[in-house]
Amino acid sequence: EVQLVESGGGLVQPGGSLRLSCAASGFTFSSYAMSWVRQAPGKGLEWVSGFNGGDSTTGYAASMRGRFTISRDNAKSTLHLQMNSLQPEDTAVYYCARATGPWWNGGMNYWGKGTLVTVSS
Repeated sequence: EVQLVESGGGLVQPGGSLRLSCAASGFTFSSYAMSWVRQAPGKGLEWVSGFNGGDSTTGYAASMRGRFTISRDNAKSTLHLQMNSLQPEDTAVYYCARATGPWWNGGMNYWGKGTLVTVSS
């Protein structure tokens, strides 16, 4: 059974940092592209970042580029998202998702339950 469990969310002040983690199990983690997706209160899903399994290519949404860094530890089947210079508009539930192909294809078939990030003073 595929399982994705996010952690690391919480309350942070504007300008602060958080590091999210996603523990994966039930599949060969290194073989799959993984993505982070977020959903702000009252809004739709927004893709944040992706990391391919095979060629290790990464990508970011424009508003996150330069502030967020995605990484993965294949030995520990863990995906991370380092978030710096957080702003109130980054407040959202952040989901880890397993992609159906390269991250740029946009397809995702397994999701975690999410971790809430709140950016507020």
